[in-house]
Amino acid sequence: MNMANPPTYESSTERVQAWLDAGTLHIRFNNPARHNALSVDMWEAVPRLLRTAQDDDRVRLAVFSGAGEKAFVSGADISQFEDMRAAREAVARYEAMAEDALMSIHDFPKPTLACIRGYCIGGGVNVAISCDIRIAAEDAVFSIPAARLGLGYRYSAMKNLVDLIGPGAAKDLFFTARRIDAAEAKALGLVTRVSAPAALEQLLAEYTGAIADNAPLTIAAGKAITREILKPSPELDQALCASLIRGCFESADYTEGRTAFMQKRKPVFTGR
Repeated sequence: MNMANPPTYESSTERVQAWLDAGTLHIRFNNPARHNALSVDMWEAVPRLLRTAQDDDRVRLAVFSGAGEKAFVSGADISQFEDMRAAREAVARYEAMAEDALMSIHDFPKPTLACIRGYCIGGGVNVAISCDIRIAAEDAVFSIPAARLGLGYRYSAMKNLVDLIGPGAAKDLFFTARRIDAAEAKALGLVTRVSAPAALEQLLAEYTGAIADNAPLTIAAGKAITREILKPSPELDQALCASLIRGCFESADYTEGRTAFMQKRKPVFTGR
């Protein structure tokens, strides 16, 4: 990407805010009147932002959060269900749109992090488990209420859940639709770290600072190889994994990392 004219991050809807801050692309769901429930325009905004960020060397990671203190995402905006999900054709369109948004997060080659306060329900859980890392405040509440709504749950979302917390815990949450707190979510592996609400911003800064400072090629290779590991063995691309590892060792960043270590200074990585 031509950095002489770097891209700007302007969301296609006011209900999604986006800004770049010191290597971190922040994407914030901004529908507080509905506890950040995901409307159609919000789903559509996410892939556009991530497509731009994918080739922007300034972006080292993407962070997803919810506006206000009451919710990360409280699910889909059910006020749109009658129009968007009542008829068969509308269901197909809605599911394709949501799938595109979630897969754009899941397949983003750089690290993604969900920073969760308050309600993380349904589609909010799907956004969170599409990310690489999840941190949460102690006031976070998680639930997957699909069974109370009678809707079908797509394969990719169920696979992400099972890959993350295992089939037993996934079936527990899915079959019962029960709500769990941040402590149980951490015990299940649904979130990585939990903090007091007042300390969540500092915990987020710890993650964004560490990831932005570390070697981008090494991180990208680690993310891609992890994805290969989770595939069924016949689909595992060993050649891709070997190529990614070789690319790290052949990079200027590897030289910089070794030199900085010997000189006892902090390395400055460029992603090249």
